[in-house]
Amino acid sequence: MAFGEKIPPFCFPQTNSGIELEIIGEALSYRGHVLKPEYFPFARVPIAFKNRLVDAAMTDLGEDLGPFGAHYGDPAVFYDNVLITLKERKLQLKTPADLKGLTVISFQGAANRYPKWLDGVKKDGNYYEQNDQAIQVMTLDKGRYDVVLSDRSIFKYFTLQLKKNNGVVVKPVDEHRFVELNPMDYRPVFRSKLVRDDFNVGLKHLRDSGRYQAIYDKYLKE
Repeated sequence: MAFGEKIPPFCFPQTNSGIELEIIGEALSYRGHVLKPEYFPFARVPIAFKNRLVDAAMTDLGEDLGPFGAHYGDPAVFYDNVLITLKERKLQLKTPADLKGLTVISFQGAANRYPKWLDGVKKDGNYYEQNDQAIQVMTLDKGRYDVVLSDRSIFKYFTLQLKKNNGVVVKPVDEHRFVELNPMDYRPVFRSKLVRDDFNVGLKHLRDSGRYQAIYDKYLKE
């Protein structure tokens, strides 16, 4: 199965661990399947599936892979992108116009995904992309940027890591929802309908048993 190269806390290639790997792996093992992760640059994950280099992929990255033999599974994890600001700033971000004059740092590719919100910021020269999301947490905390666009779990993970590894307690933050979370936007795909069906059964078991939440807590609980 194709996974992105490095997406803490969802995917750690060096140890074959992470929230996403563990949930998918345990869901598959419920009916006897063994997950064998293969790692690619994130943008190449669906390409690996289309080129038949793998039997499954963590995401279609917004491209319908049905014509390439994909059977879509239920959502294993949720990437929930929000705008994050320091609580002490008391900023209100309800429309794209509210970002006027503010500096924004985000993950690579966000400007292409959210042009309605980020085109103006980019045009004003106030938009920056940084794939090392630990740096996003630190630079927001030091006031070098006004806004971080990040997945909630990724931001929380790096906040906890700074505290555990460096003794850094970052300032409280506010989260501003700017797009509606659609669970169907991010689903694993499988070449085999049988494996997809078995995965869905295993995933339901993880949720019902409490194991699903336990995997999240392992990485994100203080």
